[in-house]
Amino acid sequence: MRRASCVGYLLPLVLAMFGNANRVVAEDWPQWMGKQRDNIWREERVLEKFPEGGPKICFQTAIGGGYAGPAVAGSWLVVTDFVAEDNVKVDNFNRASFPGTERVHGLDVATGKVVWTHSDRVDYTISYPAGPRCTPLIEEDRVYTLGAEGLLLCLNLADGTERWRKNLPEVYNTKTPLWGYAAHPLIDGPRLICVVGGDGTQTVALDKMTGQEIWRQGTANEPGYSPPTLIEHGGVRQLILANPQAVHSVDPETGAVYWTQDYEATNGSIIMSPVQVGDYLFVGGYSNHNLLLQLNQSKPEATLVSRDVAKKFLSPVNVQPFVQGNVVIGMDQGGDLMAFEVPSGRRLWQTPELLGKRSEGSETAFLVRHRDRCFIFTEQGEIVIAKVSSEGLEILDRAKVLEPTNNAFGRQVVWCAPAFANRKMYVRNDQQLICLDLSAP
Repeated sequence: MRRASCVGYLLPLVLAMFGNANRVVAEDWPQWMGKQRDNIWREERVLEKFPEGGPKICFQTAIGGGYAGPAVAGSWLVVTDFVAEDNVKVDNFNRASFPGTERVHGLDVATGKVVWTHSDRVDYTISYPAGPRCTPLIEEDRVYTLGAEGLLLCLNLADGTERWRKNLPEVYNTKTPLWGYAAHPLIDGPRLICVVGGDGTQTVALDKMTGQEIWRQGTANEPGYSPPTLIEHGGVRQLILANPQAVHSVDPETGAVYWTQDYEATNGSIIMSPVQVGDYLFVGGYSNHNLLLQLNQSKPEATLVSRDVAKKFLSPVNVQPFVQGNVVIGMDQGGDLMAFEVPSGRRLWQTPELLGKRSEGSETAFLVRHRDRCFIFTEQGEIVIAKVSSEGLEILDRAKVLEPTNNAFGRQVVWCAPAFANRKMYVRNDQQLICLDLSAP
C-alpha cells in the first residue's frame, strides 16, 4: 500500500520533470535594450531562417506616431505614441509648436488588444516631432514613461491609472532638448535615474515609488540624449553619465562624483550610452568627437587615452553599438555598419551592405544579439538575420515587415528599437505595432 502510494505520488513529479525539459522559459523585454540593458536576446528555440513569405504576423494594432520602442513584461506590452493635430513629418528646427495628445497604451501581449490608454495633451516644440522617443520601463506592477517634452509618468501596469507625475522642464526650470527627451531612464534599486538638464540638475535620481528627489548632479549647456549606464569597475559600482560637455562617473546611491573627463559634442548631440570594453570606456558622437578612457582597476578613476581621432573608432547616431571581446560594432554616422578594435581604434571593416544600398548618411539599424547571430531591424522596415563579428558581416536572411512612415534626410524611414520576448519581435512605425513569430518550427 505504501509502495503504491509512493509510485502514485512520484509519477506526476517525473512527468513534470520530463515536461519541463521541453519547456521554453520566456524572457521579458521590460526596457530599452532588454532585461539586462545589453541588447542580448537570450531565449531558446528561435528560428535561423525565415519561412517562405517572411515571418508570420501574429497581430497588428493601430497606433499613432513615435520612435519609442515597446516594452514587454509578463502578459503586458506597453507602447507610447503621439496623435498630432497637424502634419508632423517635418524637421522643425525652428521649433514651431505642434499640439496633440501623447498616449501610453497597455496591450495584451498575446492578442495585441488595447486594454487601457493614458492620455495627456502636449504641445511638441521639438525637431522631428513624430512622437515619444523613450522605451517604457516596466518593473513589477508599475510602468514608467518619459514623453518627448519631458512628461515623466509612473502608472499602474494593470489599468494605466496614475501613481505620480513630474513635468521635468517645469519642475527643474529647464528647456526641452532640440530633439526631445530621448535618454531612457534607468532603475537602480529604489532610484529612478533620469537625464533632466538645468542648473545643477543635469541628472536627477527620484524615488521610484513616489517621484520624490533623492539626489541631483551636474550642469551642462544642454542635456544631451545619452542614457545613464551602470558599470562595475575599480572596486565600486559606477554610474556613467555623458553630456555634451563632459563624461562623469558618480556614485549611483548619492550622486557624488568619482571622476570627470571633458568632452565636446557637436550641436549638443551625444546620443550613445558609453560602452565598457574591459578596462576601457568608449564614447562617440558626431564628426569624430570620440573619447577613449582607461579605467583604473583598483579605484574609481579614469585617464585619457585618445580624443577626437579622425579615421578611427566610429561616430554613432541613433543606434547603440555593442561589444564583442575587444571589438566595438555599430552604425556610423556615414551610414555604414562598422567595427573597430580597442584600444587602438583601428577600423577592422565597414560596409553599406546591411541596408543594401549606397550610404547616404545617418542610416539607422537596430542590432540585437542572439547566440552567434544578430537580429537587425533596419530603417527600411526590414528584419535581417546576420552574423556580425570582428571578421565582418554575413547576411543570412532578410524580410520586409513594415513600411517606413516618416522621413529623415530626404528619405522614408522607420526608426524604432524592437522588443524581443516570447520568441517574438514587437516593433512599430507611425501607424501600427506588429508582433512577428520568430519561433523555430
